[in-house]
Amino acid sequence: MSAGQPVPRRVLPVLVLAQFAGTSLWFAVNAVMPDLQREFGWPADSVGTLTSTLQIGFIAGTLVFALLAIADRFAPRKVFLLCALAGAACTVGAWWQVHSFHALLAWRFATGFLLAGIYPVGMKIAAQWYSKGLGTALGLLVGALVLGSASAHGLRAASDSLPWHWVMLGIALLAAAGGVGLYALLPEPPKPPGAKPAQLDWRALRVLWTDGRVRASVLGYFGHMWELYTVWVLVPLVLAARLQGQALSLAAFVVLGAGTAGCVVGGYLARRWGSARVGGAQLAMSGLCCLAAPWLIDAPTPLFAVWLVVWGITVAGDSPQFSALTASNAPPAAVGSVLTLTNSIGFAISTASIALFTSLLGTVPLGQLLPWLGLGPLLGLIGLWPLWREKPA
Repeated sequence: MSAGQPVPRRVLPVLVLAQFAGTSLWFAVNAVMPDLQREFGWPADSVGTLTSTLQIGFIAGTLVFALLAIADRFAPRKVFLLCALAGAACTVGAWWQVHSFHALLAWRFATGFLLAGIYPVGMKIAAQWYSKGLGTALGLLVGALVLGSASAHGLRAASDSLPWHWVMLGIALLAAAGGVGLYALLPEPPKPPGAKPAQLDWRALRVLWTDGRVRASVLGYFGHMWELYTVWVLVPLVLAARLQGQALSLAAFVVLGAGTAGCVVGGYLARRWGSARVGGAQLAMSGLCCLAAPWLIDAPTPLFAVWLVVWGITVAGDSPQFSALTASNAPPAAVGSVLTLTNSIGFAISTASIALFTSLLGTVPLGQLLPWLGLGPLLGLIGLWPLWREKPA
């Protein structure tokens, strides 16, 4: 915290819980898609269509939020609250019109758009409170997001008997509670001495390519995003060759949820080794997991399991360190906008990667396809090198 005052103990727990609650909207429909497909006769690829629609909504939202500097011109606590409440309302709307696939697509697009006021804004709030130890704070925040990402598989494994509409409404209530809790329990962070009210400054966004340190961190992040969400889409398919039903869902939850450990432990290691080295090491390890796929996809079960868990840990664990680097190096008055625009570009890369790799599934075996995900980590490491070679402060 830049003002020299101690950070209240409740700040980080409240942020983590609110971030988990708010981003649970991301997977509210994914958790119940098997039920909806059975009830309405939707095809197997409908979950992919809905997921892509939400991703596109998030990209549009982050772009609008960045260009209008929403998180820098208005109090982030209020932005988070309003977006959490509106996102919860969209999930209720999706439940209300769930019988119409086209209406559901519209509601999910709107939910994705509003998530731009939750996930990046949560990071903005953390950056306001923690001028030191930001990598640790963001490790916990992104860990909450990763656990939410895996929660769809966990819900499917643990609650087959729970009516699907209660899952959707419960997640809507959880997101609303997260927004209200953050707004009610967190005070406004202290402002740095001499700080001026944030104004829309489009030129500040140019630091993504004009500032060498910011450019290095975002290039590392972009390489990570080429791999991350495509791995999350393909891991259940890798597991499906060996497991079915609840066992498959539980295994997917364990593999994807392992990324939480990568985020949290990586955040604490960054205190000693620096965010660039911790993030770069995890990016390199996940890239090696991509390259090892042809040999390990058919390996004995213990080796196969270790490979996937290590991949799950490292594929997500580097994300908060890239965000910490970007937030630390961006102009203070534009941190929210820079993070949001970086997310927008990163998710666009992710959407393109998912589309490419899923289109090749019918013609290329998974063992031969997965190594090509390693291109992202390779290019990300090259971009990150200027920060990697610096000595930690």
